[in-house]
Amino acid sequence: MPRYALKIEYDGQPFSGWQRQSSAPSVQENLEDALAKLEPDLPSTAAAGRTDAGVHAMGQVAHIDMGRDWDPFRLSEALNYHLKPAPIAITACAAVPDDWHARFSAVERQYLYRIAIRRAPLVHDKGQMWRVMHDLDLAAMQEGAALLVGHHDFTTFRSTMCQAKSPVKTMDEIRFEATAYPGGLEIRAHLRARSFLHNQVRSIIGTLERVGAGAWPPARVGEALAAKDRAACGPVAPPDGLYLMGVRYETDVFAG
Repeated sequence: MPRYALKIEYDGQPFSGWQRQSSAPSVQENLEDALAKLEPDLPSTAAAGRTDAGVHAMGQVAHIDMGRDWDPFRLSEALNYHLKPAPIAITACAAVPDDWHARFSAVERQYLYRIAIRRAPLVHDKGQMWRVMHDLDLAAMQEGAALLVGHHDFTTFRSTMCQAKSPVKTMDEIRFEATAYPGGLEIRAHLRARSFLHNQVRSIIGTLERVGAGAWPPARVGEALAAKDRAACGPVAPPDGLYLMGVRYETDVFAG
């Protein structure tokens, strides 16, 4: 069965997350329903990351084994047609080797978290950003974030429901930037690692928001990490501002 990689963009608001569930709509269910319109009885798709309810993606990657050979462009066009009106789009498609895997072949994942600092409610970006109504000290947040970069036990910053075998991960980057935003300011956090734990990004961002607000000194982030105790974590940031931006592989399967 020929295997294809799909780059997928979606608005996470209407979905219970990526993974198919019996009682709530998911991105995977919508994608597999669209695939079934092209070929019946296909195996399930596999994704690079199982994003949670309300989390968005600009560069999710999944693979699927089709029953016949497809031109990648025609496959993406057909899927986009059958995905309507769900807020999901296939932005690239490529044929890949049979042993290539969207999750296990990945060498890096990149996430973005968007925070809007303004008093007024969000209109156009409602559900797309976390609105915070007080100033944030970006330098303090970056100082706290620096304590999380590197190879650590991230027990404090993972969900109690996380199924990963080990809490030890290597965080390659946590970087903040500020940009102008109507009526306020937008803070963007960029995070890179080979893989992430369940709720790790949102736990980190929620904790660093406390630093930026002045409720925590930056050093407390390191203390929370060293505690290896979920109770030492700050509040978990909402899913609204989180985006899976991209997944990197040894070879860029979508190049060209």
